[in-house]
Amino acid sequence: MSNTALNTTFNPGRVLVTGGSSGLGAAIVARVLEAGGTPVVLDRDISGASGVKAFEVDVADREAVTAAVQEAAQTLDGLDAIVTAAGIDRCGRLEDVDASEWEKVLAVNLTGTVSTVRAALPYLKENHGRVVTIASTLGIRAVADATAYCASKFGVVGFSHALAAEMAGEVGVTCMIPGGMQTRFFDDRDEKYKPQDNSRLNDPARVADAIIFALSQPKGCEVRQMLICHEEEGSWP
Repeated sequence: MSNTALNTTFNPGRVLVTGGSSGLGAAIVARVLEAGGTPVVLDRDISGASGVKAFEVDVADREAVTAAVQEAAQTLDGLDAIVTAAGIDRCGRLEDVDASEWEKVLAVNLTGTVSTVRAALPYLKENHGRVVTIASTLGIRAVADATAYCASKFGVVGFSHALAAEMAGEVGVTCMIPGGMQTRFFDDRDEKYKPQDNSRLNDPARVADAIIFALSQPKGCEVRQMLICHEEEGSWP
């Protein structure tokens, strides 16, 4: 059980989570279940999504993710919220990262976010649902050897701001900006690109709590953007 004070009467309803089989996505699924909601997972590997409805799909494949979102919504008879937690990275200098790998980061992190939102909007509009996009502190602060990731996450921030303006009064939009978290996100990196002090990484459950908080706001009130990180993490400001 989380130590964070949440609205105990709030039920998040039917929540679609991309990347929901591991890391932050799995933490979000756990919090949705804890709050009495019904999560559904979209992920390339759904082996970690036991006990919940899950669809195996690469969010970089627009047609496949559109079909999966539609099937998920039909299975649940609608959607109340989506959280776009799927994300990848390819570290290295621009000249050293293969172009196809660089572009894959944008395809998953940015275009995958857009494709998921686009497919879900008709269902969210039916009941003034909510979108939570997952950016990063590297969506507002750039570092070397992360051009693909920064470009994708800066894009998520800009997309979220524009979407919020476009959907005002129809669909709520929150852009969540987490710092580094204690997940397997860093496992496949070269050693020099891994966090040197894991104690400064946030628990993804804390970020999931913040997402539930954003989803729990009453009609007419929106958390437009939230930055959340470990108090000693150095990626912000």
